Amino acid sequence: MGTRDFFPPGADQPSAEIITLQIMEPTEIRNIAIIAHVDHGKTTLTDAIMRQCGMFEEGMSMDVNTLEKERGITIYSKNTSIFYKGTKINIVDTPGHADFGSEVERVLRSIDAVLLIVDAQEGPMPQTRFVLKKALEIGLKPIVVVNKIDKPAADIKRTENEVLELFIDLGANDEQLDFVTVYAVGRDGVAKRELTDTFVDLSPLLDTIIEEIPPAPRNIDAPLRAQPFNLAYDNYLGRLAIARVYEGVIKVGDNVYIKNMEGATRSGKISKIFTFRGLSREDVSEAVAGDIAMIAGIPDIFIGETICASPTQEALPSIHVDEPTISLNFMVNNSPFAGREGKFVTSRQIRERLEKELEVNVGLHVDFVDADKFRVFGRGELHIAILLEIMRREGFELQVSQPHIIIKEVDGAKQEPFEEITIDVPSEFQGIIIERLSNRKARIVSMDPHENTVRMIFEGPTRGLLGYRNQFVMDTKGQGIMASRVEGFKPYCGDLVKRSAGSMVSMVTGKALGYSLDNLQTRGQLYIEPNVEVYEGMVIGNTAKGDAMSVNPTKGKQLTNMRASGTDDNIQLAPAWQLTIERGLEVMEDDELLEVTPKSVRLRKEFLTDLDRARARRK
Repeated sequence: MGTRDFFPPGADQPSAEIITLQIMEPTEIRNIAIIAHVDHGKTTLTDAIMRQCGMFEEGMSMDVNTLEKERGITIYSKNTSIFYKGTKINIVDTPGHADFGSEVERVLRSIDAVLLIVDAQEGPMPQTRFVLKKALEIGLKPIVVVNKIDKPAADIKRTENEVLELFIDLGANDEQLDFVTVYAVGRDGVAKRELTDTFVDLSPLLDTIIEEIPPAPRNIDAPLRAQPFNLAYDNYLGRLAIARVYEGVIKVGDNVYIKNMEGATRSGKISKIFTFRGLSREDVSEAVAGDIAMIAGIPDIFIGETICASPTQEALPSIHVDEPTISLNFMVNNSPFAGREGKFVTSRQIRERLEKELEVNVGLHVDFVDADKFRVFGRGELHIAILLEIMRREGFELQVSQPHIIIKEVDGAKQEPFEEITIDVPSEFQGIIIERLSNRKARIVSMDPHENTVRMIFEGPTRGLLGYRNQFVMDTKGQGIMASRVEGFKPYCGDLVKRSAGSMVSMVTGKALGYSLDNLQTRGQLYIEPNVEVYEGMVIGNTAKGDAMSVNPTKGKQLTNMRASGTDDNIQLAPAWQLTIERGLEVMEDDELLEVTPKSVRLRKEFLTDLDRARARRK
């Protein structure tokens, strides 16, 4: 059978060719998801499992997207499968960052158990709590994998105690509390059941999966019922549903019925079915109950709907995805440098790209009411920044407004999203962290000193964290770890002041010169290097004080034929604080726009001249 690979928008095809192995059809199927906090080793462990089972070669990885490789994080959930001792194990690798939580929530409904990966040094972190809570609510029994036990600072006993406390805090039942623990070093591809055992390979983990996780029910005699938990897109086949088949058999050419969450029913016809063998997708004629398959032929299929054989069948429980927490505007770029770098610059092209993104990105909402301005709703700054980064690499040019949190009104009272913030820092920095977060309306929930470090847990509004992450890095001199998770909407906590710095705004158009920047760097932090083109109204840095300041970065040294002592000193410029999309979204003010092009990220005032800004303030 032929194979073909599909990837979500922005994903890249693996450079190495994937070869499907000829393996006997399995007698049983296990469906598992690997969940953890960001950077606790999910993808590394999955890669090691795949290599041990002969599913791909050394050097390949589940993270096939260029951005995932650059940042070292998983952005898209991905399906794969392995064959071990006559059993097919479907594995879903999930993101660990809270901004991509929507990827995790829908996956958990489609599988039968989870591997909970916990770093032996860091212990459970906010996203660990988030994903575990979702798994326990559904009734899944986790297998706990204490990973990275070879770290010098690993504290296995403390990590195990914290995991048990977390299970109890989240209301795990007796069966869930009786979880099995496996110890691993995912980077080396080894695991063991007891700390006294010797490392060999990952067979102890794979054996535990087969022993502890029951086979997926294979009720093939019942009428078909399947439910999509993920989406993909293909230029030839259109929208594809990645679905768990719960009952019956689905075949190519079947006429099926789709029931949505409101109870409405429509019909469709299956044109293609693919199942997973390793990372490759295998073209098959049917998929049976218990398996996970990719289905083509239903162009309007959506996550959580039920694919049935009859219109009278009862729909499966719908999949709920948490709502967005921030919003901002996507607009056509109208700066003086507009159109220099981008291939796609019109509102129609931006609209079509956002509509395509909605095909697969269920955590994103877009309001298309305005013809030239689109209101985009997302789960966090990183969620939006990843979308912008993908678009700029595709050749899009646009500008966005400052992110704002979403305010809801419940029973006549305003509510806003709150987050739990977990911070690990050297003890010497705890005072400044408490001061900064207290000013942003966060309150400390717990403090746990451990040798020379301290773990602090805060609870505060999401808007208090907007723009704080860069400040956190500077306050802790890069030695701190901060992670957060959305807890839900709580009563609005009033106004807060987040930023003490102002903007340094160019008053002229031209090329920045080192002589001028040398004088300006004493007033604040610069965003640009010498010889960079600037325009009037472009923000080139920030000031130490909170007032905006108009400057001339193109001013050169007045040259004469006279020499004077002390006036010919060498210019020593500090490295510029290069603007990235995430940094721009953090530091921008309400009257500023972030200009995103294929080669540049610039910050600018909405009104470019001093006169226009003065008029806007009066209005």
